[in-house]
Amino acid sequence: MTSEHTGTPDDEAAPLPRILCDTAALAAAADDGSAGALWRLAESGRQLDANVVRLPPGHRVDTHREPDLDVLLLVLAGDGTLTAPDGDHPLPTGTLTWLPHGSTRSLAAGPDGLTYLTVHRRRPGMTIRTAES
Repeated sequence: MTSEHTGTPDDEAAPLPRILCDTAALAAAADDGSAGALWRLAESGRQLDANVVRLPPGHRVDTHREPDLDVLLLVLAGDGTLTAPDGDHPLPTGTLTWLPHGSTRSLAAGPDGLTYLTVHRRRPGMTIRTAES
C-alpha cells in the first residue's frame, strides 16, 4: 500500500522529524578527555530537554534528588555506577535507566569514563511574579 503526499497547506506548517546528532561520534570524540555537556537539545517549541554528558574516568555527579521530573538515562559509551538508597547499580554501555522524580541518586564514571544521554520533560521557563501582599 502506498500513500501520496497531497501537499495540503497543513502539511507545510507541520513540524518535521529531524536528525539531531550522531551520539556514537560524540562519544568517540569525548575520548579526548572532554567533560560536561557535549550536546544539548535546543530546538524551539520542544516539550523535552535532552543532553549528552561526559564524565571522565574517576569523576562523579554527587548525590542529588530531582523532585519534579522523571529522567531517562542511556549509557552511550564507557561505564559507571548508579548509587541509590538500595545500593550500587552497574551502568555498562547500552544500559537504559529510569530515574523517577523524587528519587535520590549519584553517578560515578568507570575507568573508561561515562558518556550518557539524559531526556526529561522540559522545565517551564522562569517567570517574574509580583510579591503577594
